[in-house]
Amino acid sequence: MDLVPALEEPLKQPLKSVLGPATAKVMAEHLGLHTVGDLLHHYPRRYEERGQLTHLADLPMDEHVTVVAQVADARLHSFASAKAPRGKGQRLEVTITDGSGRLQLVFFGNGVHKPHKELLPGTRAMFSGRVSVFNRRLQLAHPAYELLRGDGDESVESWAGALIPIYPATAKLESWKIGKAVQTVLPTAQEALDPLPGPLLAGRGLLPLTEALLKIHRPHTKADIADARARLKWDEAFVLQVALARRRHADAQLPAVPRRPEPDGLLAAFDDRLPFTLTEGQQKVSQEIFADLATEHPMHRLLQGEVGSGKTMVALRAMLAVVDAGGQAAMLAPTEVLAQQHHRSITEMMGELAEGGMLGGAEHATKVVLLTGSMGAAGRRQALLDLVTGEAGIVIGTHALIEDKVQFHDLGLVVVDEQHRFGVEQRDALRGKGKQPPHLLVMTATPIPRTVAMTVFGDLETSVLDQLPAGRSPIASHVVPAADKPHFLARAWERVREEVAGGHQAYVVCPRIGDEEDDPKKAAGKKSPEDEVEKRPPLAVLDVADQLGREPLKGLKVEVLHGRMHPDDKDAVMRRFAAGETDVLVATTVIEVGVNVPNATAMVIMDADRFGVSQLHQLRGRVGRGSAPGLCLLVTEMPEASAARQRLNAVASTLDGFELSRIDLEQRREGDVLGQAQSGARTSLRVLAVIEDEEVIAEARQEATAVVAADPELEQFPGLRTALDALVDDEREQYLEKG
Repeated sequence: MDLVPALEEPLKQPLKSVLGPATAKVMAEHLGLHTVGDLLHHYPRRYEERGQLTHLADLPMDEHVTVVAQVADARLHSFASAKAPRGKGQRLEVTITDGSGRLQLVFFGNGVHKPHKELLPGTRAMFSGRVSVFNRRLQLAHPAYELLRGDGDESVESWAGALIPIYPATAKLESWKIGKAVQTVLPTAQEALDPLPGPLLAGRGLLPLTEALLKIHRPHTKADIADARARLKWDEAFVLQVALARRRHADAQLPAVPRRPEPDGLLAAFDDRLPFTLTEGQQKVSQEIFADLATEHPMHRLLQGEVGSGKTMVALRAMLAVVDAGGQAAMLAPTEVLAQQHHRSITEMMGELAEGGMLGGAEHATKVVLLTGSMGAAGRRQALLDLVTGEAGIVIGTHALIEDKVQFHDLGLVVVDEQHRFGVEQRDALRGKGKQPPHLLVMTATPIPRTVAMTVFGDLETSVLDQLPAGRSPIASHVVPAADKPHFLARAWERVREEVAGGHQAYVVCPRIGDEEDDPKKAAGKKSPEDEVEKRPPLAVLDVADQLGREPLKGLKVEVLHGRMHPDDKDAVMRRFAAGETDVLVATTVIEVGVNVPNATAMVIMDADRFGVSQLHQLRGRVGRGSAPGLCLLVTEMPEASAARQRLNAVASTLDGFELSRIDLEQRREGDVLGQAQSGARTSLRVLAVIEDEEVIAEARQEATAVVAADPELEQFPGLRTALDALVDDEREQYLEKG
């Protein structure tokens, strides 16, 4: 996919050559801005209107804020101190107001002289600092400030017109300093290369890029801001969609071996064994997959569906179709627990069809092998041999499958479970193990809003399973406010006992394992805001299991499961639980995905406010998998009015995973959605909001697909090529790895 050279982007000029090394260093270290283009794309977070002041009444505690206000009062106090025993210490107290509230500023020592002369009553200025509390009053200690004279002097207002841009800032770099730096580089915006094709700009009535950059940094009206943002959203959506469309286009050019199942082969024998009928959704999605498998280009399909909608069954039938056609299928799971679980449930579902080459194996049988990093040498050697000879038609494993040593006889299909944990490079490594690129089916258990699917998984075709199989029971969910109503928690444990007495089992989920406390530093470094509020560490599996065993679940068989256990021990615990030998399993989120024990009907999630919305929905999906109704209790100590409680109420009120994923997305930063929070990089989506801008993303995808179909090498669009190079170079991991 060699491209014609892109145009040289004038905005690549390093900031130090324009702003000087000291300012450039602070911008690089604190805001990740290195070039003139980076700074021009560092857009204002909001705008202050001259004469209309911010609400001091709404200031957030302990955050770095910028406010525009008027000095109401300024008093200089002298006092004695250790440094100034004769009463020469000075403290300047300035009260500022904006009509909605008042805020105190304090300056001490040598820092009082300049503000004492400048911050006179009636003066208006921008103030920036961290909000703290002193004597029960909000204050800013030693804030930085910039006077707003509006008299033609070089000040923020003189160049910002009626609207003052407020930039995302840090304690080291106040908003107005960023504004002045932007002012310096703004003339360069005239040279910016426009990535959008001319016909697209004209057809959609969008501003040229140079005009959009001027208007977002120096708007004269609110309409200027709206026009600029509308244009810049298109840049972000379109360039990303072109990158994904080019990937789809390149994949479509690759050759693949068509895989068609035999009319009365392994798949038919498996279907005959099924004790139930597939749902309409499963049949429809299976047909889409079989049609893809029969083509001479590799399938790239995303299979998403509700918790418990039967994705594994659909994936297994696809794997059997490929084995029928003489190929092999590999299933990648994100954890060993899940790989073992899949291996166990697939061999159980297949019965004698999974006993290829063994006594008692059926006529069309194949061998199903497990391959994980912690297997013993002998078992591993045998598994590798079965793969290279083709004896094993299906292999299930963790990323150990990607290692160089693993060789296949004829790899025809790769199924990736929980896609967001596997990047494009890993998919490609596994893909390279086939004689020709294998077909690819990606499953995700977290329902994804359509816009996110288009943005994050835009190189895959999507199939959705939205029906639950017959016989699945609804799950009742309730919030248990342990702090307000302790008797509710006691009742929760009674309910667990009742389920066990009825012949069922229960999960108790905790946010932490509990052995971290051996290392106080480690434990101290992991405090969430909730911990700070409550001064209480998150509840831990080992502690909770110990307490439950003594009281209130005394007499029940309680076991623990967590990620730091030896894989053999984990497997043994899961086997005992699946066999019904354990009444209650106290676990971390290691059980979040794929664990299938139909007899488990109740789940109690401790400190539920510490989990995300999608994670709670995943966890809840572990119960109600049989014919008996499921029960999920969300235990929290957070107060009724808190955002955390609202989140839990949302989870308790609906079982619709797509709806919950929208709520989840609205509550988190866009960057998290695109898998960027882990990398620490700033998000590429500066103005595009994945949920709100659904229409822009959908239209950008259409336009991108058309542009790439007509000109895959983008020879007609050098400006677009430049933007694409920047995206793929700088952000390959965040955007295209989805890792």
